[in-house]
Amino acid sequence: MPQATSTRLDRRGLTWGGVAVALLLALTVLGSDRLVWFDAALVGYLFGLVFAAFGIVYRYSVWLRRPPTAMLNRRGWDAFRSGRLHNLAALPALVGTQLLAQTFIRRRSRARWLAHQLVFWGCVLAGLVTIPLTLGLLHFQSVGQQASHYRVYLSKVGTVSFDAESIPGWLIFHALDIAAVLVLAGVFIFLRRRLRDPGALTVERSGDFLALAGLFAVSITGLALTVSSTWLQGRYYSALNTVHALTVVLGLMYIPFGKLFHIFQRPANLGVQYYKRANEEGEQATCRRCGDAFASLRQVTDLKDVLDQIGFEYGIDGGGNYQDTCPACRRREVALAQSLRVGGFG
Repeated sequence: MPQATSTRLDRRGLTWGGVAVALLLALTVLGSDRLVWFDAALVGYLFGLVFAAFGIVYRYSVWLRRPPTAMLNRRGWDAFRSGRLHNLAALPALVGTQLLAQTFIRRRSRARWLAHQLVFWGCVLAGLVTIPLTLGLLHFQSVGQQASHYRVYLSKVGTVSFDAESIPGWLIFHALDIAAVLVLAGVFIFLRRRLRDPGALTVERSGDFLALAGLFAVSITGLALTVSSTWLQGRYYSALNTVHALTVVLGLMYIPFGKLFHIFQRPANLGVQYYKRANEEGEQATCRRCGDAFASLRQVTDLKDVLDQIGFEYGIDGGGNYQDTCPACRRREVALAQSLRVGGFG
């Protein structure tokens, strides 16, 4: 029987979560020059970031020590170290295809891939702006006597200067609006697919729509702030700002518990790719019934170990293990078992 799931908090996860919170707060104090450049109006965002950091690190710590994940993590590092120079050279291509371009999604559906790319890059852009601003790591100061001329500061270090009325200036000050448009475009593609694709409807879960609703709420309320300040002379800005802040904070607090957590799980797939390559080059397992090779021997052995750790027994009376059966023979055995159960198909 499978092992019962513990409801107690994980001590190691609590420790690592506490470390993450301490580092984040220290970065805020030091990066903002002892809170000189920390905007008190963003304290709610900081609370959301602290909560998200603790939850993400806690859950990741627990997830990484689950038997299947721990096995893949260990094998991934083993495979990487077995050919370190070659694997290190292949790392940029893997990062590009698996994390940035996400080409594995495009092979399934171009619309789904486009939606993922729009949401991914929109969220990345929003995070690169919002997080440094919230922590006080990023701020702008006017330069000289020109009111429209600004310089970007990272902590206390001045970087590029720009004119707010220029194209680069417009892009910088509207980076969050651009991010919101990208996310909204991706959300609409996802919604269209989930409402019209029979396959997507079959596996639909409430959490899928909750994630899309959260992304929509954050993006649309952020754009509403720009509309208010640009075309409505600031009317309703205070109320819209409160609603937007609430959606952002709730969105940050949702990340550790919802579907968006897979953003932080995805980098672990790089180790899986190294593991798969090592398995393709290693000894192959043969089926106990037909004798054909069907998978890596190391992968089958690891699968047996993990199943045993989580309480599943696939041993066969008289010796052997069901996991040593190839997919084709498994289908034949299922058909034979069904035939015996109903008294034959003839």
